[in-house]
Amino acid sequence: MQKKRSILFPIFFFIGLNLIIFTLSRIGLSLWQAERISAVDGWVRLFLQGLRIDIVSICYLFGVPALFSVLFLNNNILGTIWQKILRIWLTVGSVFILFMEVATPAFIETYDFRPNRLFIEYLLYPKEVFSMLANGHLVAVLSSLIITVLASVIYWKLSGWAVKNLQLPSWKWRPVIALVIIAVSFIGARSTLNHRGINPAMVAFSGDPLVNSLVLNSGYSVLYAAQQLKDEDKSSEQYGKMPVDEMLNIVKASRGRAESDYISAEYPTLTRNKATYQGKPKNIVILLEESLGAQFVGTLGGKPLTPEFDKLAQEGWLFENLYATGTRSVRGIEAVTAGFTPTPARATVKLTKSQNGFFTIADLLGRQGYHTSFIYGGEKHFDNMASYFYGNGVQKIIDEKDYKNPKFVATWGMSDEDLFDKANETFTELAKGDQPFFSLVFSSSNHDPFEFPDGKIELFDKEKQTRNNAAKYADYALGYFFKLAKQSNYWKDTIFLVIADHDSRVGGAELVPVKNFHIPALILGEGIEAKRDPRLVSQIDMPTTLLSLAGISGDYPMIGYDLTQQVDPNRAFMQYDQTQAMMKGNDVIILQPNTVAKGYEYNPQNNQLSVKEQPEAMKKEALAHALLGSYLYNQQLYKLPKQ
Repeated sequence: MQKKRSILFPIFFFIGLNLIIFTLSRIGLSLWQAERISAVDGWVRLFLQGLRIDIVSICYLFGVPALFSVLFLNNNILGTIWQKILRIWLTVGSVFILFMEVATPAFIETYDFRPNRLFIEYLLYPKEVFSMLANGHLVAVLSSLIITVLASVIYWKLSGWAVKNLQLPSWKWRPVIALVIIAVSFIGARSTLNHRGINPAMVAFSGDPLVNSLVLNSGYSVLYAAQQLKDEDKSSEQYGKMPVDEMLNIVKASRGRAESDYISAEYPTLTRNKATYQGKPKNIVILLEESLGAQFVGTLGGKPLTPEFDKLAQEGWLFENLYATGTRSVRGIEAVTAGFTPTPARATVKLTKSQNGFFTIADLLGRQGYHTSFIYGGEKHFDNMASYFYGNGVQKIIDEKDYKNPKFVATWGMSDEDLFDKANETFTELAKGDQPFFSLVFSSSNHDPFEFPDGKIELFDKEKQTRNNAAKYADYALGYFFKLAKQSNYWKDTIFLVIADHDSRVGGAELVPVKNFHIPALILGEGIEAKRDPRLVSQIDMPTTLLSLAGISGDYPMIGYDLTQQVDPNRAFMQYDQTQAMMKGNDVIILQPNTVAKGYEYNPQNNQLSVKEQPEAMKKEALAHALLGSYLYNQQLYKLPKQ
């Protein structure tokens, strides 16, 4: 006769099994990233705090089935039903843990983090993401799929073995055991006696975000991100709190605008703005270049991949020191079309309260008689773009369904050449009338898995589908568009902005990798003076500047600077996962969840941040700007007054 086992044996067995999985995964990832862990002297803390997080995860995952096993397992129908549920719980939970760890290396290669909120957001678009993975990461996808299927079978059989021959305790002891389980699970899940339970900020110990994320396990990282998404209405409050009046006064004072410029008691950032150019209103075209960071742009000191952009830079207004607000395309869209400050929540393109009645320059220009459009080579629904644009002033959207006989179709849609052919065709037709037009043209060729047509460029890397080669093709297509535009009927009446949405791969050992937020921005058009502008500026300064150049005076809530004026913003805001930075000159304030603001100095020579005490006033300015976006969004105050 087989020896009877404790009623909690299945739980303990799977706890041990999953702790082994967590540990082996962390060891493997740590050996892979050994140089970065050694650089912050992080080996001991990584594994000690990592074990702490693993215990937290185990308590959350297995505390409930342990309690229910003590309460429900018995030789009756209820006991039989719970035994089946327990097997499913043990199997599904363990497969989830293993799958997340197997998926981690590929995610780190791309994002320099363990899986986080981006992992969740991409699940909303299975078609696009699966196509990208199949074309660029097929080995990782297949291996993950095979391991997951095998693990499901093995775990199911192990759970069946584990729940057999259990010793059922007497009912007088079950309440005692249940209370012990509740106490242990509660203490283990909180992992602290402080007011707040444990969170990633409590176990972060280094200035390297990747090392801090290795402390976590990937299942915990993703589920914590999911919890944060539910609470994103108050997301900025994790940086600290400030009275609304104080926040608004600090933001207004930092802009250097006269108090009389603020014209609304209802909409606190609404100002009256007079355009520098006072002639016939010009068309505005924004060419938003996917992932074209400054590191790829020759004229900005990057790799020699952009001969076309470099030539165009000699003809227009080049911003040498401009920084993106984030690391996602929707964050770039939010900045260049709405001038909106970044928050730790998702970009407003994806949030509920900003799907209509939210300020964009498309809305403002539509009210002033412009035709407004968004031109894209992929599917307009991706990242919720169609809903956002249609609800906020864009009258027409062109997406992949509108292309006839394209030259090249990739995972993310039409090639950049096809995109620019469509844009040129659209603008040529619009220019035949008297109505001015605004258009956002969003490229996609420079995106993983980096597919583009053959024979267009001399490859920079031997292997074709690489970041460098895709960036070079994107530059080739950009030159192709401007050859068409200069021969068109709309050239002389149009202001063009070429700007990246963000850099291609943002990562590194710094809390905020400032160098990876450096992006190109170039304004072109007839009458635009050729110059290089060294001022430190942000993506949010671009829409205000474009309106001024195009002759559009008006009232709007954007806080960006009109760079046609004699002003020096000398500031940039950067959102990096849950961390936000404000940079003024080389001085930087970094805000992290549930910790005090910290001062640093950025060295552009070695691209490193070093600790430097910064004035309290600067820390308050950083916090005020970090809180501003969430406040305006939540109170629905970032809009134009009704007509």
